[in-house]
Amino acid sequence: MNLEGIKNIIFDLGGVILNIDYQRAIDAFIDLGITREQLQYSQQEQDALFDQLEVGKISPDEFRDGLRALSFLGLTDEEIDGAWNALLLDLPVHRIELLKSLKDKYQLFMLSNTNAIHYEGYTENLRKEHGIEGLEPLFQKTYLSHEIGRRKPDVETFEWVCKDAGIEPSETLFIDDSVQHIEAASKVGLKTHWLKEGDVSDLFS
Repeated sequence: MNLEGIKNIIFDLGGVILNIDYQRAIDAFIDLGITREQLQYSQQEQDALFDQLEVGKISPDEFRDGLRALSFLGLTDEEIDGAWNALLLDLPVHRIELLKSLKDKYQLFMLSNTNAIHYEGYTENLRKEHGIEGLEPLFQKTYLSHEIGRRKPDVETFEWVCKDAGIEPSETLFIDDSVQHIEAASKVGLKTHWLKEGDVSDLFS
């Protein structure tokens, strides 16, 4: 990859740094008794529980209560969190080492559509698997959708992040596994790489 003129790199989290599988969460919710139709309804505009959680408009408790009301099931907090976090897989150690090595040469940032439940889940996994307290020390700054109240692929999100970080889009590489996010970032002037397949580490080998 040609990194000439690049001073900053913005990484997506899920599917780039952290391995994820959304189908595992869907299957886990169905195993709890929530139907596909209820899951689909929960993502529609009039309800949008998952969307609201992702931008911090509702708390984890409100999200759980919403799912309980929607499903008519007396699910515990632990059952809901366990199903929702089922999509979180591993973070290979070589990607941690990659970030450490890149941090000496570039300003690193993370921009992720995530939520408070997943944040707690993957942070706990990192503690158990790698003995580290979260990903924050590996980056100049992390931008998590539920904390900043913004998310991809809104063009304004990329503009806001660049302004907050004090970085020039033309000097910044953005890496994401979603083509919609890549297209939005390009509109702001960011250099982009769509990680359609493969391992992010291969881009820097």
